Amino acid sequence: MESWGDVPILPVRTRRIIEWTAYLFILPAFIIVGAFHIFPVFYAIYISLNQGAINQFHFVGLQNYLQALTGSDFWSSLATTFIYAFMTLPVTIFLGLFFAYLLYQRVRGRGIYRTLFFLPYVISTVGSSIIWAWVFNPENGLANHLLSLAGIQPLRWLIEPSGVFGVLAAQFNWTIPSWAQGPSLALVAVSIFTVWQSMGYDVVLFLAGLTSLPGELYEAARIDGANAVQLFRFITLPLLAPTTFFVVVVSVIASLQSFNQIFAMNTAAAQTLGGPLETTNTLTVYMFNQLYTYSNYGYASALAVLLSLIILALTLLNFRLLGRRAEA
Repeated sequence: MESWGDVPILPVRTRRIIEWTAYLFILPAFIIVGAFHIFPVFYAIYISLNQGAINQFHFVGLQNYLQALTGSDFWSSLATTFIYAFMTLPVTIFLGLFFAYLLYQRVRGRGIYRTLFFLPYVISTVGSSIIWAWVFNPENGLANHLLSLAGIQPLRWLIEPSGVFGVLAAQFNWTIPSWAQGPSLALVAVSIFTVWQSMGYDVVLFLAGLTSLPGELYEAARIDGANAVQLFRFITLPLLAPTTFFVVVVSVIASLQSFNQIFAMNTAAAQTLGGPLETTNTLTVYMFNQLYTYSNYGYASALAVLLSLIILALTLLNFRLLGRRAEA
């Protein structure tokens, strides 16, 4: 048998047998990915080019996409989606990093604290959403009870379509212009739950990143006289760049796909899906209504494809803006 250095060179026939054996081992994975990931994507694109009921589709080309892009409902729901993401993403990432840094310190019982922070993420989203809907109940909810202790009038929370800043200004008999009203209080209530529910995931990811940082750098910096703020700014944050990049990408995708909490909280508050005056009508909610309420399969599929393209574009943008810094 020929050899290349210490490595034997197998005959061509033997190499082909080994290659086919390897393909057989990965064949089940290919079947699962193809059946449950690749095929649904192409089938959704196919449906988006048609109209009518299932098994009775007729081809309409790009009409569903044109209807979405030229209609106000699509852009309104997309704006609500971005507002919702803007309210939840920075707060969740900041609090995740803040509590992860605290739990990284040598405090007694930190294992218990880590578990408590992660529990909201593993608990059923629908179940916890219903509980939080009770917290925001305008009549006997816990949120209004706490506000009453501070001398603030009860709020309508999930059934309030008015802007949160306008609602707060009304508490003090102030008047602010309509453009400064802000997002609806109902959307803010859903965002509060989302921050509570998803923060634990970010805490775990940041903790994993912190535990992998070399302790020698901190010791050397302390010897040079660096204080806690300087350690965090010039060592922790730069070395956490890869973890932060991953958290940002995953969080952006999750926020744009949020649906369960909005559906459950709207239902528990006896609101139509999309909330009061459609102020919680995100793109996923709008898509769901088109699919199950109006049986508009082609249009709903077109919305799904557009949402996927938006998520892809934002993901590529994150890789372009933050990817290089994370690799550095």
